[in-house]
Amino acid sequence: MAEDLIRYDVLTQDALRGVVKKVLSEAARAGLPGEHHFYIAFDTRAPGVRISSRLRERYPEEMTVVIQHQYWDLAATDHAFEVGLSFGGVPEKLHVPFSALKGFFDPSVEFGMQFEVIQDDEAAAAAEPPVPVPAKPATPLPLAAATKGDAVPDGDDGKTDEAAKSAAVVSLDAFRKKT
Repeated sequence: MAEDLIRYDVLTQDALRGVVKKVLSEAARAGLPGEHHFYIAFDTRAPGVRISSRLRERYPEEMTVVIQHQYWDLAATDHAFEVGLSFGGVPEKLHVPFSALKGFFDPSVEFGMQFEVIQDDEAAAAAEPPVPVPAKPATPLPLAAATKGDAVPDGDDGKTDEAAKSAAVVSLDAFRKKT
C-alpha cells in the first residue's frame, strides 16, 4: 500500500476538533440548546493547558469536565477554549487548547468523538507553558461515564443516564492503516 503523504489521519483529527470548536463557540454565544451538555476530556500535560496547581496535582494526566448547569465565561478561539467551573466550591478558570482534547461526548444525543493528542514538536515549543494557579484542594465527584482522571464541576450531580453509559464513541483507530 502507498505511503499516506496527505496525512488523512491528521486532517480528520483537525476536522473533528473543528466540530468541537464550532459547538463550543455556539454554546458560548447562545447558551446550551435544549438538553445538550458536554463531557470534555483533555490531557492536562499538553502544551498550553492552563489549570490550577491543585487540579494539576489531582489530575496529572487526564481530566474530564462537564459543561451543563453551572459554568461561566465559556469562550472558544481558533486554538483553545476557556471556561469557568467550580470544583468543591472553589471557582476555577480552565484554558484548554483543542490540540489537548482526548474526548468529547454529548449524552443528550449519544454523540461522541475520541482524539489523539497532537504531539507536534513545533506546536509544543510555540505553545504557552502551563500556568498553575494556587487553590485549595477539593474532592471531585465520581463520574461513571467519563474516563480515568475525571472531574465533575459543582452543580452536576455526577449521575449519567443509560444512554450515556451505552453510547458508542467513535475511535479513529478503526480507520487507520495498520503498519
